[in-house]
Amino acid sequence: MASKDRAGEKVRLVPTAGGSSERRPEDPAPVDRIFSEPKPMASDFRFGAETAAVFDDMVNRSVPFYGEIQRMSCELAADFAVPGSALYDFGCATGTTLLALDQLVDRNVRFVGIDNSDEMLAKARQKLAVADSGRRIDLVNVDLNSTTTAAVDDASVALLLLTLQFVRPLHRDRLVRRIAQGLRENGALIMIEKITGSHTMLNRLFIKHYYDYKRAKGYSDLEIAQKREALENVLIPYHYEENRDMLAEAGFRHVERFFTWYNFCGIVAVK
Repeated sequence: MASKDRAGEKVRLVPTAGGSSERRPEDPAPVDRIFSEPKPMASDFRFGAETAAVFDDMVNRSVPFYGEIQRMSCELAADFAVPGSALYDFGCATGTTLLALDQLVDRNVRFVGIDNSDEMLAKARQKLAVADSGRRIDLVNVDLNSTTTAAVDDASVALLLLTLQFVRPLHRDRLVRRIAQGLRENGALIMIEKITGSHTMLNRLFIKHYYDYKRAKGYSDLEIAQKREALENVLIPYHYEENRDMLAEAGFRHVERFFTWYNFCGIVAVK
């Protein structure tokens, strides 16, 4: 059981032998320092154990307005979620979005979290077990780059939050079509993507300001540079127009932006 002391520090209440509770500081969340030391050769970024351990800190410090993006995405998901249907979170990572959705979405909506990292899914299971909401939540390991992709069945909502950008372009159309086919009529796909701009100078400025943001969040120039190299062959952004056209071709009737911050974009598409 967690609380806060008068100074705002998080504490946990630990039962003692006499039945009272002793107040102890909560263990701080692990801080992302993966790229803080020089690496001899940049390897491709992986969502393995090292990343899973610090992922919540990493995404909060690396994605501008991450909390607001989560809030907006979950509000829109709740608008479209239909009792008796399923909600799919592709790239569910440590389960942050599923936990937030659990507070907003009807209990009769089944949740399916999909990720290709066993370590991320283990973190998600831990967090969801603590919440213990009683909702049916299935966590499934699926590689979205696989030719079989993931089955989507009787869904009213699907989410791709900072996920499609990590799917190889060769497989993106197929994944989006599979999602569209598995959605009910008037179902929604909610996406957050890092995008690239059409204008070279503006795109360069957007990236510069994004790196300034990361510095303000405590990342060093070394960390920024090494992570950029590690992501170079892993995170491949599309233009907004490419994402829009891909969604339209997959069968979505309405495509609308609901969030923009420099080179980050939120998109909602309705079947």
